[in-house]
Order: sequence, then structure tokens, then C-alpha cells
Amino acid sequence: MPQISDPVARDRGGSIVVVLAFAGIVVAVMQTLVVPLIPELPELLHASASDASWVITATLLAGAVATPVMGRLGDMYGKRRILLFSLGLLIIGSLICAFTTSLLPMVIGRAFQGGAMGVIPLGISIMRDELPKERMGSAMALMSSSLGIGGALGMPGAAAIAQHFDWHSLFLCSAGLGAAAAALIFFLVPESTVRTPARFDFPGAVGLSAGLVCLLLAVSKGGDWGWGSGTTLGLLAAAVLILLGWGTFELRTTAPLVDLRTTARPQVLLTNLASVLVGFALFAMSIVLPQLLQLPKATGYGLGQSMVAAGLCLAPAGLVMIVISPLSARISAARGPKTSLMLGVTVVAAGYAMGLFLMDTVWEVILVSAVIGTGIALAYAAMPALIMGAVPLSETAAANGLNTLMRSIGTSVSSAVVGVVLAHMTQPFGGMPLPTLNGFRVAFAIACGAGLAALLIAAFIPARHTRPQVAASGPAAVNAPADQPA
Repeated sequence: MPQISDPVARDRGGSIVVVLAFAGIVVAVMQTLVVPLIPELPELLHASASDASWVITATLLAGAVATPVMGRLGDMYGKRRILLFSLGLLIIGSLICAFTTSLLPMVIGRAFQGGAMGVIPLGISIMRDELPKERMGSAMALMSSSLGIGGALGMPGAAAIAQHFDWHSLFLCSAGLGAAAAALIFFLVPESTVRTPARFDFPGAVGLSAGLVCLLLAVSKGGDWGWGSGTTLGLLAAAVLILLGWGTFELRTTAPLVDLRTTARPQVLLTNLASVLVGFALFAMSIVLPQLLQLPKATGYGLGQSMVAAGLCLAPAGLVMIVISPLSARISAARGPKTSLMLGVTVVAAGYAMGLFLMDTVWEVILVSAVIGTGIALAYAAMPALIMGAVPLSETAAANGLNTLMRSIGTSVSSAVVGVVLAHMTQPFGGMPLPTLNGFRVAFAIACGAGLAALLIAAFIPARHTRPQVAASGPAAVNAPADQPA
């Protein structure tokens, strides 16, 4: 691997970082792509509100299943190859959605889009394999933060398109962005030489998928079905039984989809648990602030902004994440990624604490979202360094995929919990129930608690870990010191 002082290596490394970060942002945009359409989806798709919610749920479920599976396939058959395949799913799904006005094709298309969520962990792993050591920290920080950056920047763009053009244009744009990302990766990103020669664990993939679908389906639809209904409780019970059986199988198979022994290492386990809580905190902001901004001023606390203006108010949070990600890498290099993670979740908790009192004007909401975005960027940027400091080189994509899955589970739980709070703390306005100001504050208090809980968990992450010695070939072997600060 050429050293960073080599201009050719520097230019090549820079293009890899930019292209992979762009691909990660494109995929993350899919999470908020249909948010501006949510109130109109039943009418647009000629379906009930409950059925139309499958447009959101399908992406969530597909992303949860695809993330660990694509990561493992990338370790086995080539990360760039599987990354291009994932972007192909995004393009196909976008085109299906762009040419339909029916519910079923829309749900199928959104599921294809969710299948692209593996792009972010695959991109992090390609950076780990291909970049010089000096560039890895800032590059992985930006790639990891792209999940939050895309969500924040995608909302105002999607709102503007939905307000001024036909709603199908949203999906045509996403197909174009996916095609552009795939073309750039094809021409500018090399295939990693680090592989894990093994047979794909198909039973493990089926078991994990079934368990995750049962769990996330119960969490995301429990509000519609009733949290005490037989369907919801049955799915939760099935999820527990299936995942326990899956774990037992994974411990006994020789080439597991997820190496649970590696995952059980304190550095990996605690980082993943903190990731669930950080994902919860991130999505709480995405649910509460747009509603607060768009509620009528006549309520006494709503800020009366249009859909586009509300999206623009949250855009600074995405810009802050872009700026803060390199700072997180510097903190990790100087003090270790554990310090960066703890600082990040502290800032997240502080941002939500500020939000309990700063909800009266638009500039206050912008400030609160920027502070929370700063904390999210610091925390997200530290996670891949902690994970890859504790797993073999041959398992980096799968390990990062699992970490991304943990964040997704956090966002799903956040959607359910915050949704329940806002649905039960309402007041009548114009003949329809609207969330109360106290409801927003309770949601923020819960998110603040999630940040503090993540801080407590992060405090117990080991301060240093020795990477397992694993034979590797290619650039990553040159670029893989045995001792990684954590």
C-alpha cells in the first residue's frame, strides 16, 4: 500500500472516501424519502392509513434483514461486488415505486430500497481494507455518520420535490442518485482483496431474518394492532424463541453468519448496545421536531412552518454532522474512540435537555437539532473504530453490518415509543387530535434518558483491546497493526 505522502495514493484514497460517503448518504436518504408523503399516502395509494404504513415498515424490515446478510456476503465474495448489488436493489426498487400508484408494488419497491442498507457497513470495510492508516479514522467517521447526514439532508430535498412536482419524481431522483453512485463505485473503487473463504450460512440467514422480522414487525405495528393484542404478543414471543434457537445454531456451526463469540467480546457487545440507544435518540429528533415545526401557531406552541421550511430547519443538523465527523476522528486518534463515543452521547443528552426548554421559536429548534446532530456525529463516527478494533480483518463487513443493524433496531423502537407518547398525549384542535407540548417534552425526556443510558454503557467499554491475529493478504495485511486503541 502506498504511503499517504504519495500523491497518487492520496488522490486515489480521497476519491474512494468521497464516492463511498456519497453512496452512504444516497442510501440513508431512503429513510426519510417518503416522510413528506406520509399524510397523503392513503389517498395516493388508495389504501387505509394502516395499510399505507407498510410503505415505511417494508423498508425497515428489508434493511434489518439485508444489513448483516450483505455484510457477510461481502466478506466472502467481495465487498465492492456486493455493494454494487445492493445499489442495484435500490435502483430497481426506486423504479418500481416511480411507476405505480398501487399499494402492493409500492411496498415491494420500498422493500428493495431497504435491501440497500448494507452499503454503509460495506463501505466502512472497504475503507479499512484500502486506505492508508493515516486516513482511516476520518474516512470511516464520515462514512458511519452518513446514516444521519443523509436522513437530515434528504428531508428538505424530498419535501421540496413533493411540494412542487409529482410525487413519483422522488423515486426517479433516487434511482438517478443510485445509478450515479453505482457508476462512481464501478470506476473509482477497487475490489478488496481480503476475503473469508467459507460456505454461506443459509440456515443462519433464514433464522436471523425470521427473528428480526417478528421483532420489528411487532415493534413497528404494535401501535396499530394494540400492544396487548394476540398478534403483537405472539410476534414478540416468536422473535424471542427464534432468536434463541438461531443463537444456539450459530454457536455450533463452523462458518456462522454472525460470529457470536466475537460479538460477545465486551468491546463489541457494549458498543452495539450503545448503538441501539444512539439510534433511538437520532430518530426521536426526526419524529418530534418536524411535527412541532409544522403545527399551526394557533395551538399556542406550533411554529406554523411549511413542509419545505420544516425540512430546511433540520438541514443544518446534517451539515453539522459533515463538519464534526473529522473532529471525532481526531478525538479518537488522540484519546481513543471510547472517549469520542462518550463525548457524543453526552452532547446528545445535553441537546435533548436543551430541547425541553427551547421549543418556542424556529431558531431555538434549529439550535437544538444542531446540538443533537453534533452528538450523533461524534458517536456514530466512533462506533466502527471500536468494532474493528476487536474483530478479525476477515469479519469487518459482517461486524459493521451487525452494528448498523443495532442502530436500525434503535430507530424502530424510537418510532414505536415516541409514536405511543404522542398518540396518547393529545388535545383536540379543529376537530382532530394533535400532540400536546407536554407530549413533545416527554418524548425529548425519554430521548435524553436514552443518551444518558448510552453514556453509562460506553463507560464500561474496555479502554484497550488487542486485535486477533488473522492471516490476511493484500493491502489490509500491510495496514493492520495488531494493537488498536479503543
